[in-house]
Amino acid sequence: MTLDELRRRLDGLDRQLLQIIAERQAASREIAAVKRATGYPTRDFRREREVIVAAREEAEALRVSPDTAEAVMRLLIRSSLTTQERASVAAHGSGSGRRTLVIGGAGKMGGWFAQFLTSQGFEVEVADPKATAAGVQSMGDWRDSSLTHDFIVVAAPLGAANQILQQLAERRPRGVVFDLGSLKSPLRPGLSALRAAGVRVTSLHPMFGPDTELLSGRHVIFIDLGVPEALAQARSLFAPTMAEQVVMQLDEHDRLIAYVLGLSHALNIAFFTALAESGEAAPRLLELSSTTFDAQFDIASKVAEESPQLYYEIQRLNDYGADSLDALVRAVNAVRSAVFDGDQARFTALMQQGRDYVGRRTAATRRG
Repeated sequence: MTLDELRRRLDGLDRQLLQIIAERQAASREIAAVKRATGYPTRDFRREREVIVAAREEAEALRVSPDTAEAVMRLLIRSSLTTQERASVAAHGSGSGRRTLVIGGAGKMGGWFAQFLTSQGFEVEVADPKATAAGVQSMGDWRDSSLTHDFIVVAAPLGAANQILQQLAERRPRGVVFDLGSLKSPLRPGLSALRAAGVRVTSLHPMFGPDTELLSGRHVIFIDLGVPEALAQARSLFAPTMAEQVVMQLDEHDRLIAYVLGLSHALNIAFFTALAESGEAAPRLLELSSTTFDAQFDIASKVAEESPQLYYEIQRLNDYGADSLDALVRAVNAVRSAVFDGDQARFTALMQQGRDYVGRRTAATRRG
């Protein structure tokens, strides 16, 4: 066969693969319906393991790389779970007959939430000067709204969100009000004002980005502000999904976020800043890169594309932000001192300390 003939054969095989994937997704939707009818959970880890083990065994028999087979099956399983989760959310229909206002719904996370609520059957209205969301009502200024909605979601930037919350407190809307802020310290006055005004208020922090499709393995943090009904109703929005729900207090949230977001962001910013100021060209470094460098470079590249304003606010506006930055400085100095002082024992102790810490987290994850 000629090269062109072989390529056409591959094109045909690719089309067959896509057709099979489409059939698999259709079967996933049917499985989702059966699971809902029988009360079976969407995700079955034992079944996933059986599928992957079988795929690896079949791959060996077919002289295909088992690792490749596993990677493909994991991708297909993820696609199947996404299909089933969306079907579950849509079938749940908890928003039918109810209305939601998303203030800042033209932003990335606000847009995600608007679509998420729309998929549950809510009548969603977006209030944003840049509102152009398809399929939803929109207005430029939320203050023109009657605020008669069942839910009011504040998805504005941190700098503006507190003022919006305080203004909402003055109007005392009847619905449940919550924000989506990455930090809660700068929102404390607004959240307190809403509670004092008798508004059903809580606070959320979705621990994922706006490009997220599958919520399995993702966390949504709910801040308990002492209004049980608001907390329960906000949590119910994620009941049809596979998201992990975590409830905590406001101060605990920002203390932990100082490390979960603040430290990890700062580490990556320091990493690409050191590279940029080193004088070494990125292409040349990548030619000589290692597995560790490649992984770190990929993460740092994603961080570099994020909003500088948002990342600055996460560092600057957190009441506990200095703790994680100081910890990072101490850690770098400890490594530097051990190296330049020729203290191998100290260096080894740092490595062992990290190994023990990571080991405890891994053990806890396995138990969970």
